[in-house]
Amino acid sequence: MDLKALDPANYEKQLAEKCERMRSMFAPFNAPELEVFPSEPQHYRMRAEFRVWHDDDDLYYIMFDQAQGEKVRTDQFLPASELINQFMPKLMEALRPNEHLRRKMFQVDFLSTLSGELLISLLYHRQLDEAWVEGIRELRDSWRAEGHKVDFIGRARKQKWCLDREFVDETLQVHDRQMHYRQIENSFTQPNGKVAEKMLEWAVDCTRNSTGDLLELYCGNGNFSLALAQNFNQVLATELAKPSVEAAQHNIAANNIDNVTIIRMSAEDFTDAMNGVREFNRLRGIDLKSYNCNTIFVDPPRAGLDKETEKMVQGYEKILYISCNPDTLLDNLQTLGQTHKVTRLALFDQFPYTHHMEAGVLLERK
Repeated sequence: MDLKALDPANYEKQLAEKCERMRSMFAPFNAPELEVFPSEPQHYRMRAEFRVWHDDDDLYYIMFDQAQGEKVRTDQFLPASELINQFMPKLMEALRPNEHLRRKMFQVDFLSTLSGELLISLLYHRQLDEAWVEGIRELRDSWRAEGHKVDFIGRARKQKWCLDREFVDETLQVHDRQMHYRQIENSFTQPNGKVAEKMLEWAVDCTRNSTGDLLELYCGNGNFSLALAQNFNQVLATELAKPSVEAAQHNIAANNIDNVTIIRMSAEDFTDAMNGVREFNRLRGIDLKSYNCNTIFVDPPRAGLDKETEKMVQGYEKILYISCNPDTLLDNLQTLGQTHKVTRLALFDQFPYTHHMEAGVLLERK
């Protein structure tokens, strides 16, 4: 990251440049007017990770400034949430005098929420022992006594100490409804909490007055599935990562939703199942033919959709596509655009001060 680019005074300019770039990228598809969802100019990231530098008795965070090609001491970090910034110096003050907690620690990962919870993971180049557990438990308990909702995880090679919880529980406001999501440490979550709320609201708006059921690929912890469930009779969603599936099942119950079914499968395997290429034990008891899915939602990894999934997706009347990589989205649109037209286009500024853009498109059959 170019740390010198982190200036709120330049936010509107860099957002305008992204908007112009996205309009140009999607012009060949006759896209409608771009819908723009800006970020807060500071304290927008709910998670952050820092390397730790040891300098005699001193201990501090560092980041690597790509523009300058050097490491930079980072006592505070403008993109990180206010909660993370509050605890950055507080943590170092607690670690510096404690040899059991500081020795051979090389990284700190923070996971925070809009709802005020914080999970701190400490990474070490040594095996952790009972002295570490006792020390970190004492620190955690003292902070909890101050009223903070904080938990710790310790990690070393082939070792993980979880004192209490390895997750945070987030609450996102989606229009007039609060949605509750369990977010597991070391699993994917949307980094920009306020923009995540805007993404969910946009997706809900895009699918209002839908008929039939929804199929979702790459559902993660159910982030979109649960918010969209209100617009469909049933939702069938797939996800491969076991921790994400477990979190999704928890979130279904936490939000009192009864029309969402999660299948632990990759998108590629599910495509084979839909095409009758082969049968899967994980689909036993699920009658795919009982679903009347007119709409499909996809939020794929940076590589986008594979060719077989592209073909499968074309079979649906509406395709709602969220992309963290507009370049691979454009590649997919070369195929999807043969049968569908782009009727809505959105830019979600998840990552201010970087070149990264999050895109959303709604495609409807021609």
